[in-house]
Amino acid sequence: MTIVLIASVLYLLSAALLARRLAQAGPGASPALWAVPAVATVLHATAHLLAWREAGGANLHFFSALSLVGLGMAALTVLVGMRGRMAALGVIVFPIATATLLLYHGFGRQDPQPLGWQGQLHAWCALLAYATLAVAALLAILSWSQERALRRRRLHGWLRALPPLVELETLLFRTITVGFILLTATLLSGALFVEDLLAQHLAHKTVFSVLSWLGFGALLVGRWRYGWRGVKAVRWTLIAMTLLVLAFFGSNLVLELMLQRR
Repeated sequence: MTIVLIASVLYLLSAALLARRLAQAGPGASPALWAVPAVATVLHATAHLLAWREAGGANLHFFSALSLVGLGMAALTVLVGMRGRMAALGVIVFPIATATLLLYHGFGRQDPQPLGWQGQLHAWCALLAYATLAVAALLAILSWSQERALRRRRLHGWLRALPPLVELETLLFRTITVGFILLTATLLSGALFVEDLLAQHLAHKTVFSVLSWLGFGALLVGRWRYGWRGVKAVRWTLIAMTLLVLAFFGSNLVLELMLQRR
């Protein structure tokens, strides 16, 4: 409990400090400031490891998986933030990470799942893909907000603290590319290691995941072939991300919390 509280306080403190930086419309947070959320992510991971050691194995049920995605988003935000002006991303992500950690601590303590190394590989690829593409979705929203403000000539406040639009879009598509590779690995590992989709209640997850993969793939092809950007890129990103959320968290919400299946 102590680790969870300290991590939560550090996450929220980081968000507050970054919000203050945005209010000043500064060039971005110093590397030293990003050390605070870096410590929070380490404590976040430690909370999971200690719980798993006590339970005798990894728990990847709904709230645990949600917390791990929050952890991945926070870690990726720290890495991105230390290299550029992305304080706005931290203001959004760190409270999300806090909420997922507290939900896990309050409701996510369940028995570990008996997964072999194949199942664990598939699960970790999926969680990394979700975290990376969730950050991409947030970057898409920030990019759209900045472009909309530029068109209206109302670029002020926290939007002025964002990187230039071209740089932000470059970061967006790099993040989508990494997430797409991880999602591809997730689908391939699932196809190789999952024996019976219907028996394991995975058919609907597979359908939504494949649709999301096609959406992100089409976006990357459109970017490479036709130079897609702006509103079109944001729309494709958010649609594909919505399908991905439905693939895992939507279905798991129904199966685990409503139907009480494990």
